[in-house]
Amino acid sequence: MHGFLRTTRRARRGRIALASAAAAVLLLAACGDAGDDASHGARHGAGPSATATTGGSGTASGGFNDADVTFAQQMIPHHRQALEMARLAERRSSDPEIRKLAGQIEVAQDPEIEILRSWLKAWGKPESPGSGTEHGATGHGNMDHGGGHGASGMMSADEMSRLEKAEGADADREFARLMIRHHEGAVAMAEEERRNGRHTKAKALAAAVVKGQSAEIVRMKRFLDSR
Repeated sequence: MHGFLRTTRRARRGRIALASAAAAVLLLAACGDAGDDASHGARHGAGPSATATTGGSGTASGGFNDADVTFAQQMIPHHRQALEMARLAERRSSDPEIRKLAGQIEVAQDPEIEILRSWLKAWGKPESPGSGTEHGATGHGNMDHGGGHGASGMMSADEMSRLEKAEGADADREFARLMIRHHEGAVAMAEEERRNGRHTKAKALAAAVVKGQSAEIVRMKRFLDSR
């Protein structure tokens, strides 16, 4: 009994230490600038998002311009659709590599949505261009899949339906093919923010998106080449 209690206490201390370390990483990364490579891995593919600490963590990083606003407004629905795709893959995929990648996408992008929303709120800008209301829910039935999103790699309703119906190895390949295009759209938007944006933290997030999602594109292409 005593041995069991000691093991339980050690496990609890380990979880507390891990949570404390993660919190420290988030805090440091949220304070970084566009050249902080340490935050890139934390945001994409290697742990919790570096932007997840507080809703206002990036609002005091200098001024902002129209490019920053456009980046945030476009990236929110883009991330939301990526989360939906990742959750479908976690349920439908048969390959551990695809399920792992889907989980990493969730860990990285879900908190980033909140920080993007916090920036827009601090800037006095709506989440959706031309609207004073917040963007709709994550379900693809509530998202605009029109031609306006095509250039950013957004999936159509038909493509999302196809992914939702796929199973096993078919789901693995479909997810990889669609997410490659989706990531390519995100990288293009992030590169534009890096060129034209002004807000320090927004440009840092854009740099993280370029680095993290470019690496994930390589992983997915290798996966498809091996099948």
